[in-house]
Amino acid sequence: MSRTGRKPITVPAGVEVKVEGNLVSAKGPKGHVEVATHPDMKIEMEGNVIHVVRPDDTKEHKSLHGLTRSLVANAVEGVATGFTKELEVNGVGYRAAKQGKNLVLTVGYSHQVIMPEPEGLTIEVPAPNRIIVAGANKQRVGQLAAEIRGKRPPEPYKGKGIKYLDETIIRKEGKTGKK
Repeated sequence: MSRTGRKPITVPAGVEVKVEGNLVSAKGPKGHVEVATHPDMKIEMEGNVIHVVRPDDTKEHKSLHGLTRSLVANAVEGVATGFTKELEVNGVGYRAAKQGKNLVLTVGYSHQVIMPEPEGLTIEVPAPNRIIVAGANKQRVGQLAAEIRGKRPPEPYKGKGIKYLDETIIRKEGKTGKK
């Protein structure tokens, strides 16, 4: 049996969870998240504990069991505490700034890269070389962070570009002169 799938999900105080068929909606202090689960998975709620039950032991249902439990748990955790991704901007003249609801990146192009802040997510720039993406939906936070990183991914020679704060860039030595 799936170890992840059989773990119960405890709903913290201040979070309201509704289960309607295969749609789970969680509402809390950080926002509102809805998760559409597979129709074969059964989600049972007893008091403030949620259990995900699979109908049988076929390979497909085994794999969906853990996935469904993770999606529901992430929704509950997201509306309770939220998720964040931190990015770091490295390079001479490279910087990030916030202008109204837009993130403005100066990352070595002939123009500035302007990215609007999506609804439900927040972008903070505490320093010119630091970007923090926060929100209740784990998938959307990760996707926006990946899109920001994709504007100028880090390169292996000088390490210039936008990288995750905990990411390690493997550096290359570069060419040596002809002797």
